[in-house]
Amino acid sequence: MLTIFLICLASSCYYYVEAIKSGLSAKQWAVVGLIFGPLVWPMFTISRHMRFRRDCGFNNAYLQA
Repeated sequence: MLTIFLICLASSCYYYVEAIKSGLSAKQWAVVGLIFGPLVWPMFTISRHMRFRRDCGFNNAYLQA
């Protein structure tokens, strides 16, 4: 039980930092990460990608060096 709690706590911190870097709602992702742990990784990735596409546009090319 302690292991599950520590994994959820670690993923909560990870989602918080990544949400700040991506410009998403940090507190929301920290709470979701604390409750569900690493199970929300696909949803986080999709949300981050959608935010990036909304900011840059859907028809624009983005070249990463």
